[in-house]
Amino acid sequence: MPDTAKNRAWLGKQNASNGETGYPALSLMALVETGTRALVGAVFGPGADGETGQARELLPLLDESMLVLIDRGFDGGGFLAAVAATKAQFLVRLTSTRRLPVLRHLPDGSFLSVIGGVQVRIITAAVTVTCHDGTTYGGTYRLATTLLNHRAYPADALMTLYHERWEHEIAYLALRHTLLQGRVLRSGDPAGLEQEMWALLALYQALRIAVTDAIQSAPGTDPDRAGYHIAVQTAQDLLTTAQNITDPGGDLTGDIGRAILANLHGPRRPRVCARKVKSPLSRWNKHPDGKPRANYRITGITAHVDTSHYQPATRRQKPVTNAGGP
Repeated sequence: MPDTAKNRAWLGKQNASNGETGYPALSLMALVETGTRALVGAVFGPGADGETGQARELLPLLDESMLVLIDRGFDGGGFLAAVAATKAQFLVRLTSTRRLPVLRHLPDGSFLSVIGGVQVRIITAAVTVTCHDGTTYGGTYRLATTLLNHRAYPADALMTLYHERWEHEIAYLALRHTLLQGRVLRSGDPAGLEQEMWALLALYQALRIAVTDAIQSAPGTDPDRAGYHIAVQTAQDLLTTAQNITDPGGDLTGDIGRAILANLHGPRRPRVCARKVKSPLSRWNKHPDGKPRANYRITGITAHVDTSHYQPATRRQKPVTNAGGP
């Protein structure tokens, strides 16, 4: 945000290894629908309470129809108990240092445990990624979920589903880079910043609605194939040519939807990103061990659920007394 006295008084500045950051920063937390990447809700502010504190403000938007995919930074017992209290189910990645009691082993290699007073099922799996050049890398993932039935919700299916959490990041990409193009907001006071942020979120959501309406008009089309950038460009063209100011006979697809459907992406190709930033202030300035140093197309992802601790139950045999002879 602009480095003004009013903005600094509201947001402060973040600490960095060499002092403090150059600009005040606004912390944005969003609850995003995974398939369409539409916003269910969003909050923003100084972020003094941390990400978990902001996420708690979004909990009233959850209900029993939802399965929430949660990053490992939100695996605290108190927070997960608050999520469970909304009646929503959750699937969360756990930090590597978490130690949990084992209440019962299940046949698929998972086990029942408890976090924050909530009964959960723990799934541990070794995930291996293979790139098109033959490079392989991976790691161990531990997930906790309130979906306790291992037959209805197999461990390997939940591990695959959790990968969809990354769709959340695409919403932030669209907000910060596609719409804002990386610019710093203009307002020099908190009231103006709030107005700009709500305008940005409203514009994002309006275009997502247009994209979703278009995809729903073509049954069976994966929302991943819809180009958000195409929606933005088409909306800009409509504004500059003053089209569709009044269109009482228009349909839900509209010019934006027709442009999206005419330029659908191909099926999503899994890719690995080098994820390295040449900045001493970034946590990504050091390349992760084992990860490729360039962007590669992924040709395979395998997840092997750890079943080494499962001991199948055996029927106890009653002792037999032979009283009739040898």
